[in-house]
Amino acid sequence: MLQRTISVALLATIAAAGVYWWLSAPAVGFAVTAPAHTPNLANGEEMFNAGGCASCHAVPNQPDRTRLGGGVAIRSPFGTFYAPNISPDPNDGIGRWQEAEFVNAVMKGVSPSGQHYFPAFPYTSYQHARREDVLDLFAYLKTLPPVAGKVRDHDVRFPFDIRRNVGIWKLLFMDGKPFAPEAAQSAQWNRGAYLVNSFGHCAECHSPRNILGGIISGERFAGGPNPEGEGWVPNITQKRLGDWSAKDIAYFLKTGELPDGDSAGGAMTRVIKNTSLLSDADLAAMADYVKSLPPVDGPTPPKRKKEGS
Repeated sequence: MLQRTISVALLATIAAAGVYWWLSAPAVGFAVTAPAHTPNLANGEEMFNAGGCASCHAVPNQPDRTRLGGGVAIRSPFGTFYAPNISPDPNDGIGRWQEAEFVNAVMKGVSPSGQHYFPAFPYTSYQHARREDVLDLFAYLKTLPPVAGKVRDHDVRFPFDIRRNVGIWKLLFMDGKPFAPEAAQSAQWNRGAYLVNSFGHCAECHSPRNILGGIISGERFAGGPNPEGEGWVPNITQKRLGDWSAKDIAYFLKTGELPDGDSAGGAMTRVIKNTSLLSDADLAAMADYVKSLPPVDGPTPPKRKKEGS
């Protein structure tokens, strides 16, 4: 009887392990044999700025935002991640990557070696990008200066450091759906919806997250604790921005100046350095979409401490 119980338990364990291995397997969706793409470098630069690539991947403490040697520390409740080198350096960067490998990395969160990237890389938003835009971005990155140097390993505690577990996380929090324009909305609104929800990845910071680090879908854009651990990211639905016009939002993304004369602070200053370089048409489109977000009650921000307390 005991031997039979042990055998059943062993078989159940093996079956569970097999199911886990199958469910957590890295999935790729773009083959190396995909049709060749003629890049649009100007569009690639626009996607580079919309995605804020320089904010994470530019080498810290130097003025050139195109030196993408990585190294920025990205803090989270699960540990600290370090943005990798994405310069065209052939040894330490992405200089030897193929187009399909880059697309799979950006849109699927899978490395050329077939491993999951941790979701500190916001591929949950980039999955909604268009393949052509991702390839234009890749072509633009290859025009930037190569930077030698490997970035240190992530400092993430067990069990969150097990990359295979990310496959289960993706099943829970990635829908794999491409961006679909809404026929009832204008072309400008749809352009803004595309940029905000794909390359702009605005919801990644402006939404509260659950204990597994996934965005709480019912409170998307409603603000919450800064994922990096310091401060509070504001609600950008009409719950908080009801008094802002679309022009106010576009002007803020261009200059960092609020309608009341104050200016952006904290991590948003890094965002503005990127959005300030976007075309006026794309800024207007993003503003049009953000202005349309219905009011959503998010988490209650902590009360500010009084001076001298």
